[in-house]
Amino acid sequence: MPASPPINRKAKSAPRSARRRLWRRGALALLLLGLALGVAYYLRHRVQLNRYARRTWATFTKNGLTGREKTPLLAGYSVHGIDVSSYQGRIDWPEVARHGVRFAFIKATEGGTMQDPRFQRNWREARAAGVLCGAYHYFQPKRDGKLQADLFARTVPIAPGDLPPVLDVEAANFHDVAVLRREVARWLRLIEAHYGVRPILYSNHSFYKRHLAGHFDHYPLWLAHYEVQRPAMPADKWIIWQHSDEAYVPGIRGVVDFNVYQGSFESLQAMRVPFPKPAPAVPKAPTPKPKRAAR
Repeated sequence: MPASPPINRKAKSAPRSARRRLWRRGALALLLLGLALGVAYYLRHRVQLNRYARRTWATFTKNGLTGREKTPLLAGYSVHGIDVSSYQGRIDWPEVARHGVRFAFIKATEGGTMQDPRFQRNWREARAAGVLCGAYHYFQPKRDGKLQADLFARTVPIAPGDLPPVLDVEAANFHDVAVLRREVARWLRLIEAHYGVRPILYSNHSFYKRHLAGHFDHYPLWLAHYEVQRPAMPADKWIIWQHSDEAYVPGIRGVVDFNVYQGSFESLQAMRVPFPKPAPAVPKAPTPKPKRAAR
């Protein structure tokens, strides 16, 4: 019987080594692709991701938020304010007022049917604490502008001395920008007629520039623009700047939007719903002198 040929172990191990090298190269390529996609995603959404990271870090390092955390007031401005909704939970308004908050906009309604469940409490308690108050409506582009204006008018008891109503326009779930502008204009027109004061238009920088700029310039603009030294719009185009959506104000357990008004507190007060002018005094008719009796 002839002897078996010797086993070539190197020949058998060569395909295995080639497969391992191919697998490693594939894994490395996938890792590099995932890293590239991750970097691209971060660069695209870094502002929001950084906010989430800071918020999470603050929560863990403080062993839970206590409602006593405080974000420093933005330098260069003398009039600071917040805007709130039911998301903030129960607010200690006297405590908020003690920490430099001069004005607040409170969410009242959204769309055609939704009323913020904490609006009435916030409205009552903020005013009692001496905070200058206004109310806002979150606009839903797919709902009729008149329907949304009617809901706001039924819900919000704006009175002389309150700040003008606000329309928050930033939801991007619409198909026709011309229809969006038409319904926004209808809401603004109806609310101005109802309360006798011009409303304020709120939007974020990118949405406003893309869809609203040039169409509502005669309305005061409240602009949201974060992670910038100042808004990327001329100062004469906006009156209020929402510079942060992750501020801490004593009296609120959690984050809240922080705003500054561009001007003095007296000029902000001048924007309030006007008080009725007193009726002019009617001059009294002169009392006739008694006639002297004839002698």
